[in-house]
Amino acid sequence: MPNHDLTWNTRLLYPAPDSPELEADLGSFQQLAADFRTAYFDKVAALDTGALLAAIQEYEALQTRMAKPFCYAHLLFAADSGNETYRALSQRCSELGSTLSQQLLFFDLELMELSDPRFESFCAHPEAGEYIHFLEGIRKFRPHTLKENEERLLTRKDLTGVRAFTKLFDELSASLKYRMELDGEERDFTGEELLSLLHHTSPDVRFRAMTVFLERHGEHGIVFNAVFNNMALDHGQEMELRSYRTPIQPTNIGNEIPDDAVEHLMSVTEANYGLAQEYFRIKAGMLKMDKLRNCDIYAPVAEAERNYTFAEAQELVVASYRDYDPEFGTIVDAFFTERRVDVLPRTGKSGGAFAMGISPVIPPFLLLNYTGTLRDLATIAHEAGHGLHFVISQKQKMLNYHAPLPLAETASVFGEMLLTRRLLDNEQDPVVRRSLLCAKIEDIIATTFRQTVLTRFELRLHNERGSGLLSNDRIAEIWLEENGKLYGDSVEMIPAYRWGWSYISHFIHSRFYCYSYTFAELLVLALFQKYREEGDSFKPGYRTLLESGGALSPADTARLAGIDITDGGFWQKGYNALAILIEELKLTL
Repeated sequence: MPNHDLTWNTRLLYPAPDSPELEADLGSFQQLAADFRTAYFDKVAALDTGALLAAIQEYEALQTRMAKPFCYAHLLFAADSGNETYRALSQRCSELGSTLSQQLLFFDLELMELSDPRFESFCAHPEAGEYIHFLEGIRKFRPHTLKENEERLLTRKDLTGVRAFTKLFDELSASLKYRMELDGEERDFTGEELLSLLHHTSPDVRFRAMTVFLERHGEHGIVFNAVFNNMALDHGQEMELRSYRTPIQPTNIGNEIPDDAVEHLMSVTEANYGLAQEYFRIKAGMLKMDKLRNCDIYAPVAEAERNYTFAEAQELVVASYRDYDPEFGTIVDAFFTERRVDVLPRTGKSGGAFAMGISPVIPPFLLLNYTGTLRDLATIAHEAGHGLHFVISQKQKMLNYHAPLPLAETASVFGEMLLTRRLLDNEQDPVVRRSLLCAKIEDIIATTFRQTVLTRFELRLHNERGSGLLSNDRIAEIWLEENGKLYGDSVEMIPAYRWGWSYISHFIHSRFYCYSYTFAELLVLALFQKYREEGDSFKPGYRTLLESGGALSPADTARLAGIDITDGGFWQKGYNALAILIEELKLTL
């Protein structure tokens, strides 16, 4: 039975999935959407500035109301995808969401088609300022948008297309159990428990844990192949309909980052792969191995790696944020005291970790799969940073609430840096310091180099799917080739790693999201260095950055904290910071 102190309290949203309050909300949306459509369909261009502002605010209020029950359903499903009541509610919300999207789609399209003089006139209104960036974001997709009936058809078919395959991926992934012998006893593991064994002191345990995990996915290779092929095929067909040049272009437009800037980010990252390879060779020496296998990358470098109880981890994370800003500590602590965190792994629960920001008027929630490792400790700091970002940006309205993807990882990665520096500054034992430095270096490698590998793989998958169905052997070839560029001759990939692509949910949930991690990590390395140099004078600008949510472009948002992301050498500065950490590690050897 779960420990209810370590599961989230969704009663903060609704009393139960069959509660009258939830039913009343869900039952009201179709009429509200119909009324909105009746009031504004085919009329937006004719509205005067005041009436247009009122229409946008009414649309925003409807989006805010819908967020609460839909996110509630997602939280229930993420906590236990095997529960039939939760599954039914999740499916109901998915279908209702599709219907509402079709009803309301016209509004975005008509805003998009406003003439430039009409748009400029609206922007001059004294109360329009907080909606300008939202409208600019919509209008950037104008060259790639179809007529309303065509858009409604695409939205409708998504329910039985990409959304259905996404749901299949989630349900299959959450249902998997893994059986492996550990300490003389054969038993069942969740995926998260198995992956945590990559931090085990035994090379054999690490190898078997990764092998069992990946081969279990391989047993369902037919399903994972169908999901990946169909997701890529669907995207390819939609790209053709919308006249996009590349699979990544719609993501880049949404992120407000030009294609060539993203390519530059990844090229600079690839040019620094040698730093990762240098570290892997150092670590092989620390482990007294000729060469690392990829199941050894996160191996402990101390004979007995410390495990943290959840209470210890919670205290350390809260203290790290509180040291930086007492209010930040209070915000983070509230996740735990108000039980807005689901902590432990279990069968049926979504793997990994996430923070869910619902709306400017509802508190966010965190999902963890905590097993006690140093990496899990860092994950708490990471997700707490997301949660902090969601709380601080609640001064924004709903349409500007969520930060753009390239900045969505800023507060989370900054929080990890706060934790790392606290641990390092309070630790004199060189063996423990070595472990902390390794953990931070490995984290930077994972969130910069690895994310570029994932993005390159994803691009090749989508491009090659345009020429026909991809076999699992071909997908594995692409996967191993891209990983091989990072590892070079410093790391050997184990045979089961051919299935390493099959469990990565970002490929399914957030197409081309992964380079946002690279962007954020390098941005935060620059921000954190600036903080260490400037001290308290840095803090107001950083807070303003977090408060801005999605009200500005990534470049304008970063500028609030004194960072110019258009600087040609900006990305390299992050890798220079990594090189310094590697040199600091060498001093402990």
